[in-house]
Amino acid sequence: TAASALVLSLGIAIQNFPESDYLPAFRSEGNKRSKSFALGVLSGAVEPVGAILAIALASIVTPILPYMLAFAAGAMIYVGVEELIPEAVRESIPTWEIAFAIGFALMMMLDVALG
Repeated sequence: TAASALVLSLGIAIQNFPESDYLPAFRSEGNKRSKSFALGVLSGAVEPVGAILAIALASIVTPILPYMLAFAAGAMIYVGVEELIPEAVRESIPTWEIAFAIGFALMMMLDVALG
């Protein structure tokens, strides 16, 4: 439905905010602003390719879709636990627990309100 698509789009958009950290990193390496922007855009270029591939294979993978989604969710949780949380703690960010809780609560509210 349109509401489900909106929830999914908002979730992806919120999840992609941290990926904008690539731009300052490319710029600090001495790249021009335009090249840094192009590299940042290219870092997200695989998402539409993956979406097209998923649409093309949707009828084939429907029976195993729950397992694939569970695997993807586990991979995202692993990245958060293994890389993001330790980095936040190492950088002495005292509010990482609050940010995690707010992010989780926001996604749950979106799911309930729009889903």
